[in-house]
Amino acid sequence: MATSGRAFPLAGGVFPPALLLTGVLLTGCSSAGPGPAPTPDAASATSASRSPQATGSPSGPGPRTLAAACEVRLPAPWSSALAAGEVRTPPGERAVLSDAGPGWTAVQLTGSGRRRAALVEAGGGSPRTLLAFDDPVAHQLLAADYDGRRWAAFAVLEGRTLDSPWSLYVWDGTTGTARRLTHADRPGPLPRPVVSGGTVHWAQGVGDGEATVYAAPVAGGEPRAVHTGVMDTPFAAGGLLVWRESAGPTTRLSAVSLRGLRSAALPAPLAALRDLRSVVSDGTTWAWVAGETEPRLMVWRTGDARPTAVVTTSPAVDGMDQLRISGRLITWRTPETSYALDLGSLSYTRITPAYGYAQAGDGALAVAYSLGDAKADGSRSVIQVVDAGRLPALPGCGG
Repeated sequence: MATSGRAFPLAGGVFPPALLLTGVLLTGCSSAGPGPAPTPDAASATSASRSPQATGSPSGPGPRTLAAACEVRLPAPWSSALAAGEVRTPPGERAVLSDAGPGWTAVQLTGSGRRRAALVEAGGGSPRTLLAFDDPVAHQLLAADYDGRRWAAFAVLEGRTLDSPWSLYVWDGTTGTARRLTHADRPGPLPRPVVSGGTVHWAQGVGDGEATVYAAPVAGGEPRAVHTGVMDTPFAAGGLLVWRESAGPTTRLSAVSLRGLRSAALPAPLAALRDLRSVVSDGTTWAWVAGETEPRLMVWRTGDARPTAVVTTSPAVDGMDQLRISGRLITWRTPETSYALDLGSLSYTRITPAYGYAQAGDGALAVAYSLGDAKADGSRSVIQVVDAGRLPALPGCGG
């Protein structure tokens, strides 16, 4: 955590270490002033298709606004697709989901006195080891990203609390070897590497409550410092790298282009936002949590007239956190379960059993949960990954 450096105990149950990343919130950020004002960049301009449930002018494509969504039961076609997409891991090794993308899943595998980070690619075959951990008890896979061809980047927490040191590695699929890119031992945002255009991007603490965004060539070369401030974990949003940053007594969004690493202007409705949390985007659709005592899921898409509170009712908003997005799908976790929202039908559903986790991202929808008590003998961890774009629409509010 960039501002305090306090210890945060790891979550229990079946939630993987990676789930803790998007739950790290900025607090006490008033000690730092606002960062440099962004200048427009070509990568900041994007367009998006419209949802059929959006309201707007019937005579043209003018500004549209989403409506509130309703909750529906998980439909049988979704259950069947998820069951068919179960990730098979070697017998005797317990799998924990880290991240997933088009055709790949990053997992932590533990068994027979060892623990490793591994990559499971579509089409079957044994998991490919990214790294065998030196400490099979304390070391944990935090997050991973893969370009789908050769290069992966992943972060390993080297302790049992979230203020423990961590290391970031780059893995070369051609040689099957990993090299350590950086080691972080100062308080800062937890790493969530972004691999894009032959470059890996991340942020780490540099002292005095600040963190620096870095970029380094995956094939080797010195890291480049991009920006320093009091900030949260950066994430990819289309052609942008975006993060929340202190702006005096509040927080705001800042961005650079992934291609040129130049400051990039955000759309006006987003640039004006303050103190939002758990922000995600694919570059055209943005989602975040607003409100503390009465949380609500907000959504804004390129061309919308204004952000809309799409999910506002309990229990779906209770403790809402860890938002992820892929196309029309937005997922989030609560203390009790996980949900998926379909912007096409403007409905959402509980997508996992109790204490399960779901994440949409980069064309994939992944869920993870435990059959039986996760801490008891005989329990089994289940990881299911499907092509998000091939799922049928959830039933509508009258379905």
